[in-house]
Amino acid sequence: MSVVDTLRDHVRDHKRGMFVDLVFAIAWVTAVSVIFDLLPAPQWAYYLTLAAGVVAYYGFFWSLELAMEQQ
Repeated sequence: MSVVDTLRDHVRDHKRGMFVDLVFAIAWVTAVSVIFDLLPAPQWAYYLTLAAGVVAYYGFFWSLELAMEQQ
């Protein structure tokens, strides 16, 4: 199996999850950029908030999974 076939299979299997990841990343970076464009803050706070997106991502989907299990 070639690399292209492997990538094609991976995208086919995880299409929805990859799309949701992309949408979350774009929304997070856009929100952080808008907030830090409007408010004066040090550069390190901007990068820290961008990195906090990783924690926010896992926290959001973990809580969403718990909510769906309780229904």
